[in-house]
Amino acid sequence: MAQIADHPDAKAFILHWGEMGTQWGVNRSVSQVHALLYLSDRPINAEDIAETLTLARSNVSTALKDLQGYGIVRRVHVEGDRRDHFVAEIDLWEMFLKISAERKRREIDPTIALLGELAGRLNADDKAPAVVRERIIRMHEFIGTLAGWHDQVRVLPKSTLVSLMKMGGTVARFVGGRSKPKD
Repeated sequence: MAQIADHPDAKAFILHWGEMGTQWGVNRSVSQVHALLYLSDRPINAEDIAETLTLARSNVSTALKDLQGYGIVRRVHVEGDRRDHFVAEIDLWEMFLKISAERKRREIDPTIALLGELAGRLNADDKAPAVVRERIIRMHEFIGTLAGWHDQVRVLPKSTLVSLMKMGGTVARFVGGRSKPKD
């Protein structure tokens, strides 16, 4: 196992993934555990993860629970070894879709619910400042539209998603928008 993490490029990836994780609001240890499992070609047990990354066993345990919660790491059993081993999702589209769905569930859905409650109260409150009412209602509609788009896109076949991504801005021609920014 140490062989993978000892390679300079693998080490650079693991360290960078940890740094990027903190930028995305994910604990550095969680991101590093994910990076190690993603690079590994075989299941790894928690003790080996802790030793390889020089992390406390409790940090590794917490990281594995978080990653399993996102659905991007799963527990597997290795014949002849009673310990739990772990593997990461290696299909990048699956990983992206699972992470985005979980982030939406944890962060966006509660925001939409709160904005919906606020919008409902503000619509019934004649004394509410018009600007507050208008902006919260617009925010609710906007985030609701984005969430609806996310829900529609995530069920598309991967081949369709890849095609859409490769098309980039040219997809705007099909819906009557501009494909090039104004100068």
